[in-house]
Amino acid sequence: MNSWLSRLGHTRLVHTRPGLPSTLVKAMLVAALSAAGLFVAGQADAAQPSGTVRSTHGAWSIICDTPAGATSEQCVMMQNVVAEDRPEMGLSVVVLRTADNKAEILRVLAPLGVLLPNGLGLNVDGKDIGRAYFVRCFQDGCYAEVILEKPLLDTLKTGTSATFIVFQTPEEGIGIPVDLKGFAEGFAALP
Repeated sequence: MNSWLSRLGHTRLVHTRPGLPSTLVKAMLVAALSAAGLFVAGQADAAQPSGTVRSTHGAWSIICDTPAGATSEQCVMMQNVVAEDRPEMGLSVVVLRTADNKAEILRVLAPLGVLLPNGLGLNVDGKDIGRAYFVRCFQDGCYAEVILEKPLLDTLKTGTSATFIVFQTPEEGIGIPVDLKGFAEGFAALP
């Protein structure tokens, strides 16, 4: 958990939108699959990811595919959410195992325009966990990621609600809730 160390400032909590526009969902799914290496580059329709949903666990889906050049199928567990009052503020939250199966990674894709030095805050069931810093940006957004060490993994497995906080200004944190229902079951089913 050493990447989630800094304390969070004030945040404004917003809720997930019950029905995301299908184009936003497709874009977020493509971004998450691209980040995990599960999207086939050069497809005719860039909005159609090559992965398929293998199972659903509460709010989480397990999506699998065999990327070009890979010898085996790769899977991610993911959830897409968007701020209720800011439809441009969507997150893709992805859990994946490294290719060598030695670690699990929590990777969050935030939209372009977030304030990078403030990082990505995390709060689980009202408890501040800290911040992870953005590691890189591409045309689809900016990525923050941490290795899912046991304390953080246990917190996510036993929690009911997480709030990821992104910043557009140093003073304004936008809280985007992520449902943890099904996280433990989905993680257990992740190949």
